[in-house]
Amino acid sequence: MKILSENACFGGVQGVYSHASQVCDCEMTFGLFLPQEAQQQPVPLLWYLSGLTCTHENAMTKAGAQAWAAEAGIAVIFPDTSPRGEGVADDAAYDLGQGAGFYLNATQEPWAAHYAMWDYIADELPELVGKEFAVDAGRQSITGHSMGGHGALTLAMGLPGRFRSVSAFSPITHPSQSEWGKKQLTAYLGPDQAGWARHDATLMMRESGFDGPMLIDTGTKDQFADLLMPEALAEAMAARRQQGVFRMQPGYDHSYFFVSSFIADHIAFHAEALHQ
Repeated sequence: MKILSENACFGGVQGVYSHASQVCDCEMTFGLFLPQEAQQQPVPLLWYLSGLTCTHENAMTKAGAQAWAAEAGIAVIFPDTSPRGEGVADDAAYDLGQGAGFYLNATQEPWAAHYAMWDYIADELPELVGKEFAVDAGRQSITGHSMGGHGALTLAMGLPGRFRSVSAFSPITHPSQSEWGKKQLTAYLGPDQAGWARHDATLMMRESGFDGPMLIDTGTKDQFADLLMPEALAEAMAARRQQGVFRMQPGYDHSYFFVSSFIADHIAFHAEALHQ
């Protein structure tokens, strides 16, 4: 693992690190904020998964999470959204290829060689972070924005017992029925929709739900509402009687201005679960 930068931040340290990923077969970069408490003991860990076109840096610099994480005494990790580099398959469109890994393991060419983001987030990166930093593997929660909200929800429901709580900002909720999903799931996983279900939060909610509290925020003026399909997840949550809160925030769009407006709520929500 290489240290790319480390900066003092709200009494803790905001670092950026890179390492050779075996599952993605390329160099991967991530950001990690550690609060002051990590100098004495392992601290709870909140995963923040970013959206289309983002790197590790977008949320790290725009979401405003560190101040609230420092107050709550929890670490926040900001992984990249896809494999990158020379030899890694890409596409001219912004919503496929590098910057658009969709938090799944691709099975189709040319993507299968590198696009193993499910295994990277579920297994490889947690193992590395647990080995190198003072984080408590038994106290983890997860959140994300847009494509990252999709990843947070599907990982939380797909890994029962791993995360104490899950939240999402403007998540892609029903990709098997959305143009932000059909294209990518077909490209990465092939045309057989039977293999798509474990990467569709609405279908997963109908099937099993999440074994903990959930918080979803979407703006009423989100310009991508037809692609996100938030109503589908809300209906599935209500039908299952999922423990959770689904909020439509008046006037807010899809931007990081929206995320930064409600990040304090989300970190407080996760802190309550992580400190129990």
